[in-house]
Amino acid sequence: MRYAIRLVIDYDYPGASDHVRNLLRLIPGDGPGQKLLDATLTFTPPPDERRDGMDFFGNATTAVAWHNPVATCRFELKAEVERAAPAPLADTSPPLAALAADLAALPDIGPAAPHHFRAPSPRIPPDPAAVDFARAHLRDTTLATVIALGEALHAEMRFDAGATDANTPPAVAFANRHGVCQDFAQVMIGALRGIGIPAGYVSGFLRTDPPPGQPRLQGVDAMHAWVRAWCGAAMGWVEYDPTNAKHPGDDYITVAVGRDYADVAPVLGAIRTAGGQDSRHAVDVVPLDIPAPPPGQQEGAT
Repeated sequence: MRYAIRLVIDYDYPGASDHVRNLLRLIPGDGPGQKLLDATLTFTPPPDERRDGMDFFGNATTAVAWHNPVATCRFELKAEVERAAPAPLADTSPPLAALAADLAALPDIGPAAPHHFRAPSPRIPPDPAAVDFARAHLRDTTLATVIALGEALHAEMRFDAGATDANTPPAVAFANRHGVCQDFAQVMIGALRGIGIPAGYVSGFLRTDPPPGQPRLQGVDAMHAWVRAWCGAAMGWVEYDPTNAKHPGDDYITVAVGRDYADVAPVLGAIRTAGGQDSRHAVDVVPLDIPAPPPGQQEGAT
């Protein structure tokens, strides 16, 4: 399936801001089942500095800076991505008790190595309550445990767009049993790490309009977040979306991966200004491959 993506982020500064600097992770990349066909990231006003690159985890980055005061900024992404439907999962993961042996036998410390995703990270410190919750949902295999925990968090927590913000600790979101996709993902990641399963954070986009007969998913009006868990040497990384209690399909477009939100934040930056700031964003993910209707059901047929 091919998708056209448009993302617009607007910032308004009541006092014209000086020396604005931003680091953005907005451009989808190539990866398993995904190919970036085209991408254009533009800025209004144009920045005085721009540098495109890649971070340690292989995410596309764009660093921009304005030297003169600006009252408004607009970031606009237009991209086309091809996403393949994932193959059905066959559970070849080891029992959780054997996962440590798989990890110990793995010498790789490259960006995708599970060793980077075992310990607490800046945004996901240990949370004994979440770990106890995970222990109550252990299953026979690593993958089955990941799924059981994701389903349990989906049932236990309530999606509430106004309950948290980007800086809410996952322990607070879990204690209150509500939050947005970032909270669902970070709670699940911390719980998985606490029982010995390496886990990371994935940010991306969701298809805006679901296929006919399918429910509209939570999180489609903004960038979405979900989880990837390392399920042993035979299976490798497996993704799961606890917000919607499902494995991501071809309607999920990956933008960045990391240990937690801090590694994948769409916009990080610093400004010098008086007063606050207002921001707005809009996301459209439009499928370009529209299946032809069955014979005898073409448009206008009777």
